[in-house]
Amino acid sequence: MTGPAALVRAQSQTAITNAEIPHSAASARQSAEDLSALGKRIFHDTPNEAKLYVGARLACNSCHLNDGTTPYAAPMIGIAPLFPEFSQRAKRMISLKDRIDECFIRSENGRPLPENGKDMAAMIAYIESLSPQKDGGTGSSGRGLIKLPALNGNPQRGEAIYATKCAACHGADGAGVGSTMPPLWGPESFNDGAGMYGIENMAAFVVKNMPPTSPGSPEAVGLARVLPSSLTPQQAFDVSSYIHTKPRPKYNPRFNKY
Repeated sequence: MTGPAALVRAQSQTAITNAEIPHSAASARQSAEDLSALGKRIFHDTPNEAKLYVGARLACNSCHLNDGTTPYAAPMIGIAPLFPEFSQRAKRMISLKDRIDECFIRSENGRPLPENGKDMAAMIAYIESLSPQKDGGTGSSGRGLIKLPALNGNPQRGEAIYATKCAACHGADGAGVGSTMPPLWGPESFNDGAGMYGIENMAAFVVKNMPPTSPGSPEAVGLARVLPSSLTPQQAFDVSSYIHTKPRPKYNPRFNKY
């Protein structure tokens, strides 16, 4: 073969021989990296990056802390290969797209992302980037929330705990501050179909992750000493019980498929 075609082929072969990535492969890799970066932005600042699909002033990052990488804060690391999986809530097998939509509908009090749209593709790309190929969904330390004993929360005690431990960030009225400190109740908070709506789940999240200045009660993870600023499991149940006495949006049953 002679002429321009042969020259292009020879240049491509030379690039491969020299361990250079052909232009098309490099472009594809860059596109994938750009999509994952967009997904991380949506994850981190959902109310601003995906404002058409949210009704709450919470980000994915509000519950899945540090962009989904904090142990015992429902981390995203290694979860992508687990899907499809059976959902106890939906009583059927669901895809990763379904699971993302669950959060938008319930925790974000919004609506599903377009199934084949760029925002959904970006979210998938980011979550997949947190699942190394070698992981294979075999599990990682700190998945989900910490397991706590079944305790009875006291809203009256919880009110006092909230005033001293939580109000500085989330406000005395629970309204939060911007998208950095999420609202814990009221019209811009998660609805009553969200995973965080449930005293047990909220207590498990709170005891390991709040307050952010000194998160993670050692008592909750089996250590002997409790830091003065941390919450005990009982205190976490108390403050969660108090928060659950407050009003919040109702889940929209037209989204029951999620």
